Amino acid sequence: MAGKAVMRAIQYNSYAGGAAGLKHVHVPVPTPRKDEVLLKVEASSLNAFDWKIKKGVARPILPRKFPYIPATDVAGEIIEVGSEVKNFKAGDNVVAILNHFSGGGLAEFAVAKESLTASRPLEVSAAEGAGLPLAGLTAFEALTQSAGVNLDGSGQQKNILITAASGGVGHYAVQLAKLGNSHVTATCGARNIEFVKSLGADEVLDYKTPDGAALKSPSGRKYDAVIHCATGIPWSTFEPNLAKNGKVIDLTPGPSAMLTFAWQKLTFSKKQLVPLLVIPKGENLVFLVKLLKGGKIKTLIDSKHLLSKAEDGWAKSADGHATGKIILEP
Repeated sequence: MAGKAVMRAIQYNSYAGGAAGLKHVHVPVPTPRKDEVLLKVEASSLNAFDWKIKKGVARPILPRKFPYIPATDVAGEIIEVGSEVKNFKAGDNVVAILNHFSGGGLAEFAVAKESLTASRPLEVSAAEGAGLPLAGLTAFEALTQSAGVNLDGSGQQKNILITAASGGVGHYAVQLAKLGNSHVTATCGARNIEFVKSLGADEVLDYKTPDGAALKSPSGRKYDAVIHCATGIPWSTFEPNLAKNGKVIDLTPGPSAMLTFAWQKLTFSKKQLVPLLVIPKGENLVFLVKLLKGGKIKTLIDSKHLLSKAEDGWAKSADGHATGKIILEP
């Protein structure tokens, strides 16, 4: 089947064009390699990095080649497994994160590495599962690896600031930080304040107010770590709000952030800006899916779009004001 059948997919042939540059095509169904699974995609989700790749922020590294089928976060049913796959079989429901180099999420079928695939229990819908991989893993790594938060709640309580807390990464970060017994201050737009409070945030700032723009904790706390999911905030705004050894974990570092990082290394600064490079790990995805199953975290779905209307979801993602995750379904 895999070598002969064709499938519907969304792809693009150049960096320019935004949503209008997406093409609806029919292409061969991919064939899984020995360590891969082929799944029938029931839902995929968009991340900001998807449209940023198309804008050329990672050129010439990403995409590896044109034409390119974007998106990496998928959920679906396994149709076929490679010869060396041990833990999955046809008929299993799964969540997976695909490789950004090859992409493939905006299609009826996709191949994923067994090592980056997790079983999806009945309690987790395809849409909820598809929203999780990159955004959830980014929040997980930022909090556990960079900020030193223990998700079992052990250790000293940390004061955490999360910017853009109503977005894809941000809404997971708030929930995970609270699992880790952190005191969470969050920023978002005025319309999402109650939503972010419902996720467990202790303090929520409207980023358009003076205190919100200054990132000042209403209770006067200094932040041990900032999970920086927004853009356009200079180091000079963060610095006075940080604890003595506080750090800003920048999820989308630009050239100025990298210069700040390098200068702080040279000067042995105690307060630091730390760029985050996410390296997905299957065991962490399995852990996050279990949290979803147990109701410890949830995926908020901003909107659902048919694959045939992928441009609508793409444009909404690029607009930057989605609350939670944008899902595409076949």
